Amino acid sequence: MGRPGSSDEPSVARQFLWLQVLVVVVLVVVATALALYDARQNARSSATARAVAVAESVADSPTVLDALDDADPSKTLQPLAERIRHDTGVDFVVVMKPDRTRYTHPNPSRIGEPFVGDLGEAPRGHVFTQEYTGTLGPSMRSVVPVFDDTGRVVALVSVGITITHIDQQVRRDLALILLVGLLVAGVGALGVWLISRRLRRQTHGLGEREITRMYEYYSAVLHAVREGLLLIDDRERVQLVNDEARRLLDLPDDVVGRPLGDLDLPPALVAAVLGSTPESDDIYVTGDHVLVVSTAPASWQGHEVGAVVSLRDHTELRSVTGELDVVRRLTDSLRAQTHESANRLHTVVSLVEMGRPEEAVAFATEELRLAQRLTDQVVGAVGDPVLAALLLGKSAEGAERGVDLEVEGELPAADLGVASRDLVTVVGNLVDNALDAVSGLPHARVSVDLAGGPDGVRVTVGDSGPGLTEQQAARAFDRGWTTKVEGAENGGRGVGLALVGQVARRHGGEVSVGSSPLGGAEFIVLLPRPGSRTGSRTGSPTVSGSEVGVGGIQA
Repeated sequence: MGRPGSSDEPSVARQFLWLQVLVVVVLVVVATALALYDARQNARSSATARAVAVAESVADSPTVLDALDDADPSKTLQPLAERIRHDTGVDFVVVMKPDRTRYTHPNPSRIGEPFVGDLGEAPRGHVFTQEYTGTLGPSMRSVVPVFDDTGRVVALVSVGITITHIDQQVRRDLALILLVGLLVAGVGALGVWLISRRLRRQTHGLGEREITRMYEYYSAVLHAVREGLLLIDDRERVQLVNDEARRLLDLPDDVVGRPLGDLDLPPALVAAVLGSTPESDDIYVTGDHVLVVSTAPASWQGHEVGAVVSLRDHTELRSVTGELDVVRRLTDSLRAQTHESANRLHTVVSLVEMGRPEEAVAFATEELRLAQRLTDQVVGAVGDPVLAALLLGKSAEGAERGVDLEVEGELPAADLGVASRDLVTVVGNLVDNALDAVSGLPHARVSVDLAGGPDGVRVTVGDSGPGLTEQQAARAFDRGWTTKVEGAENGGRGVGLALVGQVARRHGGEVSVGSSPLGGAEFIVLLPRPGSRTGSRTGSPTVSGSEVGVGGIQA
């Protein structure tokens, strides 16, 4: 994919920065122009209103009416008009006859000349305003009538403010407008820079084509690989999952963005994924699958951003491994039996050599009778030859370890709807755990009770071990849980009971934990025949631990 920054393509953050800077500049320029235009319009409107107010004040003044009756009205009106002009800040105050003849003017030489500009409706008693270019240049002016006591228009008053004077006020406002515009532009540029900096961190300085290429290629690879892949962010939320991971973990469609702890996964698996220590090829049982899970922290430029979880389906391989383990245990049992047989044969030979053939025959007959009774007991109770061979081997192994293994009940040879492989998994793991639980204890005993019929198979394994607490029983079927001290350091521990629970779940059966008549714990597994009433249920097996507290089996 290339290293970020290795391409000549500008990064998304840089493109965003320049685009936003351009937008801010355009907005500030347009806003400033509109503010100037508005200020100019407001200045002209304000100047016109001020001209009308001054003109009306002059027209309503009694001094003006009195002066109009004099022989030379200008003598009184000119000083008055100039004084008002200076006091109000307007540019001219002109009092004229209705025929436009001026009585006053800022330039005294213009007195007596006709007024330049329109009068509008002022001679007929109405206020008139306009922008006009007169003797003082362009100006905003107003013309107001002067009425006598009879209501007749006897004079007109025109007040004006030049455009030059108005523009001077606009220029004074321009400095403030530009200052505000520059301040807004600076604040906008700072905000854009901060957003661009955050975007650069989030996109790692990549360009748009690089991001598109990475997304397309990575998505194709993630969905093409046969391993399940799960990406967790630093907030323990799922950010990416491929099709194989969805299948293996039975994840919902809306899994992306959800916390890992809300996905109903085995607690041990969740703890391993969220742990800070990487794990490699660890085994977990979940649903109908035996998974090999590897976890590793994901980092970018020295910063940890989450975790990467890879999942491989080893269900079939684990089943074959379990069968091979049974064969290995049978081999160990045969070795133990061979060792014992050699000892007994040496004993018989020694008795014959000592001239005691009767005692030799009696000893050999008794050993043969005991061995045959055990074989007859197991074979008579168990119709499945594979399971019978397993129990014979466990009996020999128990005898070697000083444990008395009792097989009771009856499992007919008829088709019970449960495969031999599943029976070996259930019985083998339960008996192994029971033997481990009582090994080294005085009067160690393990009992196996088998029952089969039209509704399915029932397997009961009890022992005389030390027992489990209620808390231990609640976790007994979690992968990785064990009461063995060395189990914490051995990744292979804690899988047996999880596999038993998986078999029960697959058959729609039940697993319960209670107390055994032997004084230890008792595990009862019900495997219903497909189509039976019990077997019609789906979902997880029922795990009952209400009677636990005095029993004991190690997982």
